[in-house]
Amino acid sequence: MKPAQHIWMAAFAALAVAISACAPPTSYDLVLRGGTIYDGSGAPPYVGDVAVNGDKIAALGDLGNATALSDIDVGGLAVAPGFVNMMSWANESLIEDGRSQSDIRQGVTLEIMGEGSSMGPLNDAMKAEMRRQQGDIRYDIEWTTLAEYLEFLERRGISPNVASFIGAATPRQYVIGHEDREPTAAELEQMRDLVRQAMEDGALGVASSLMYPPGLFAKTDELTALSEVAAEYDGMYISHMRDEGAHMIAAIEELLTIARDAGVRAEIYHLKSSGRANWPLFDEAIAMVEQARAEGLEITADIYTYPAGATGLNATVPPWVQEGGFAASIERMRDPALRTKIAKEMLEQSDEWENMFLAPGTPDNILLVSFKSDALKPLTGKTVADVAKMRGTSPQDTIMDLIVEDGSRVGAVYFTQSEDVVRKAVALPWVSFNSDEASLAPEGIFLESNPHPRAYGSFARVLAKYVRDEKVISLQEAIRKLAALPAQNMRIDRRGELKEGFFADIVVFDPDTIQDHATFVEPHQYATGMIHVFVNGEQVLKNGEHTGATPGRVVRGPGWVDTSP
Repeated sequence: MKPAQHIWMAAFAALAVAISACAPPTSYDLVLRGGTIYDGSGAPPYVGDVAVNGDKIAALGDLGNATALSDIDVGGLAVAPGFVNMMSWANESLIEDGRSQSDIRQGVTLEIMGEGSSMGPLNDAMKAEMRRQQGDIRYDIEWTTLAEYLEFLERRGISPNVASFIGAATPRQYVIGHEDREPTAAELEQMRDLVRQAMEDGALGVASSLMYPPGLFAKTDELTALSEVAAEYDGMYISHMRDEGAHMIAAIEELLTIARDAGVRAEIYHLKSSGRANWPLFDEAIAMVEQARAEGLEITADIYTYPAGATGLNATVPPWVQEGGFAASIERMRDPALRTKIAKEMLEQSDEWENMFLAPGTPDNILLVSFKSDALKPLTGKTVADVAKMRGTSPQDTIMDLIVEDGSRVGAVYFTQSEDVVRKAVALPWVSFNSDEASLAPEGIFLESNPHPRAYGSFARVLAKYVRDEKVISLQEAIRKLAALPAQNMRIDRRGELKEGFFADIVVFDPDTIQDHATFVEPHQYATGMIHVFVNGEQVLKNGEHTGATPGRVVRGPGWVDTSP
C-alpha cells in the first residue's frame, strides 16, 4: 500500500469515529440495564443490556448511550426469557381473573392448556354439561371452537399469553359422547376433521389423558389416527399416560408406538412413577425414552416439582363406574348393590386401571382440597381418613358419599411420589416444567378451595430448591428448560429466548432470594423474588407487584392458517 493510501485510510477512519461520536444515541421504548443475561440457549450468562421496541426485543449487549422511554437498572439481577407453563389448568381461572397472579409472580408468560380435554370444539350437549359442572367460577360459554375460546380470553384481557392443544377426549365426546366403545370409520373421520380444523386454527397438537373417562376409552389406534392429523401440521402428541404406576412401562411403550406409527413428536405429561412400590421403575422409564431418542424419535417430557399429585377423588373408583358421564357415575354410587361392588374393586390391584385409592398407600395420604358445596367446604384440608373417622364410615364409602353429596369430582391431593424421583426428572435435559394447576390469587372466590401448592410455587421451586439450594442443575440450564426447550418442542414462533426480533416476554428476578412459599396446608401464598415481568413488551409485574396490565395474546401452533383479511 502506498503512503498516500495509508494517509487516506487513516483519515477515513478518523472521520467515521467523529461521525459516530456526533450521531444521536439510539432510542428504544425500554432498556433493561446491566443485568446478568440468561438468553435461554443454555449458554453461560453475560452482563449486558436488553432493549425493547414495541412488542419485540430490539437489541442485546452493551448499549452504551442508548436512550429509552423507560430505562430500568437491573444490575445484580437475572434477566431471562419468560417461562412456559407446559400444562396449565388456567382455563377457568383466567375467565375469573385475567391477571394470572400466581403464575405471573413466578415468571410464567405463556400458559399451555388442553390436557385430555380442551375448551373446544363444543356441541350443544357439551356446553350444557360444562354449565352443569361449573363450580365456584361461573361463566357464560360464548364460544364453540377452541380458537374462539382463546380469542375470548384475549378480548377479556389477560396478562399471560395463552395457547392450547386439542384434547383427544374432546372430539371423541363431540362425536360419540361418553360411551365406552370404538368409533366407527365414519365417526373416526369426523373426529380427525375436528382435529384438522383445530390445528389450522392454531392448536399445538393432540393431548390425551388416558386415566380418566371418556379419554381412557380411546384405544391406541384411535390416538394414532388423531395424532397423524396433528403430524400433518408439525404438531405434537402429548399424553397423561394410561398408567403412571405398576404399568407405566407399558404406558410409555404405547406412547412410543403412537409416535412411531403416526410420525409425530411426543411428550409425556408430568413424568413420574406413582406409588412407593413403583419408584424403582423410573430408571427403566428414563432408559426407554433415551433409547427412543437415540433412534431418532423426538420424545420429551414435563414435570411439576412436588412429590404429590392432584386430581379428582373419583380417580379412586373403577372406570366402568364413570361410563356415560358424571351423572351416570353418581347414580351408580347411589345404588346399594353397585356400591358394594365398587368398594370391593377399590381394594383390588388391576391391570385395567391405575387405582388411585391404593397408590398413596393409606387414606391418610389422600388430602381433600376442593369442594363445590358450601356444606362440605369445611372439610377442606382434611384427609379421607379424617373424614371417614368423623363419619364412622369406611374410606371407600366416605369417598363415594363425598362425590355424591358434592355433585362433583371433589379435588384431592395424592401423596404417591418420591423426592428422589423428582430430582432425577429435574436433571434430565429433555424435561421442561408445568404447574398442572390453575393460576390463582389469595383473594375472593379462589379462597373457596385449596389448590395444590404447585399453583403458587412450581416454577419458583425450580430456581430456589433445585438450582440454588440443591444444585441439581445450573441456572442457565434451568432457564433453558423453563423457556426455550418447551417453546422449541412446540414449534412456537419467536418465543422462549432472548434474541433480537423475538417477542419481548422477559423476566427479571433475584437468584439469591427467589422462593416458593406455598405448602399443602397453606397453599395460597405467592412466591417471592420475581422483580419485573414483561409480556409482549408491556410490564405486568413491577418491583414484585402486578401492574394490572393485560397484554397477553393467543399464541398459535405451526399449523395455523391465517384467514384474516
